[in-house]
Amino acid sequence: MKRETFDKIIRFLFVVGIITISLILLYYISKVTYPFIIAIVIAMMINPAVHFLEKRWKFPRVLAVLTSLFLLIAIFTGLITLLIAEIVSGATYFSTVVPEHVKTLINYFEDFFAGQIIPFYNNIASMFKGLDSGQQETIMDSIKNTGNKITESATVFLQNFFLKLPALVSWIPNAATVLVFSLLATFFISKDWEKLTNWSSRFIPEKAKSSGKTVFTDLKKALAGFVKAQLTLISITLVIVLIGLLILRVDYAITIALITGIVDLLPYLGTGTVFIPWIIYEIFTGNYGLALGLGILYTVVVVQRQVMEPKILSSNIGMNPLATLVALFVGFKLIGFLGLILGPVTLVLITTLHKANVFKDIWNYIIGTPPIIK
Repeated sequence: MKRETFDKIIRFLFVVGIITISLILLYYISKVTYPFIIAIVIAMMINPAVHFLEKRWKFPRVLAVLTSLFLLIAIFTGLITLLIAEIVSGATYFSTVVPEHVKTLINYFEDFFAGQIIPFYNNIASMFKGLDSGQQETIMDSIKNTGNKITESATVFLQNFFLKLPALVSWIPNAATVLVFSLLATFFISKDWEKLTNWSSRFIPEKAKSSGKTVFTDLKKALAGFVKAQLTLISITLVIVLIGLLILRVDYAITIALITGIVDLLPYLGTGTVFIPWIIYEIFTGNYGLALGLGILYTVVVVQRQVMEPKILSSNIGMNPLATLVALFVGFKLIGFLGLILGPVTLVLITTLHKANVFKDIWNYIIGTPPIIK
């Protein structure tokens, strides 16, 4: 093997090793420092408001940070309060209406059971009695095995549920602790933002600094665009559902539309969590007109979501629609619902690294090409 080829292999393995170790360290470090990562993100979000108050209104830095944090918390709390108030108002209405619907559904099943199931059962029982003892025993064994499997599955489900329940309950104080630490860290990070950025820049080489700035700017723009795109998609779903329910003259259309907009973020089902049980219920109760209207509305919502999502995401994060669609699909297949977020983010990261010539610099290092000094 030539010396030149051997050096290329060594440099390639060195690059792979550095990247692997960096990713592993980043993973383990982020597991214990995520409140401060959240704080950095929040600090970046409020920095424009802090700078505005500082420059335009001559606020001291500390007061500008406190004011921006207070406004952020107030807006978030206000939105949550309005949402909860609307849901509670709708829930009060549903608490009086749903029991009647449940009673109607029970009456339907009672009639169905008496008119269809019992005669069917009698026919099966008479056929069963006509079988010989061996066939009867085989059928009974199959029924017992099926019952045992169902019982075992139900037992495992309940055990897992109750085993995870303490972890779910313990998550509440943990979330409160993370929130407190994140807000405190946000205050200190934002207050000393200029000092921290100047201090960290002294340890970063100029080449890495310029490339990192490009990557950071594009990533920040893409993440903001992703959030904007999701809010846009939810808003479109909410408006379509609201208009559809108003046309169908459904009571508490605003509450139902809000709930549908929220569950639109859920994987697999999304708006189907609301519409599918509702449509089935209306069919059971004989309200075929409303069931048909809800079915058409659900179809419109699903189709617009599938059509608009790649286009809106691509326009907001600056990616090709086809590439965005591929990133969404691959991310979803690899890691599920979280992949719908990490897929486009990864695509943006790769694109920005390419624009910053990071891949080109790494390749030049591996093949031994000296860097071009501008």
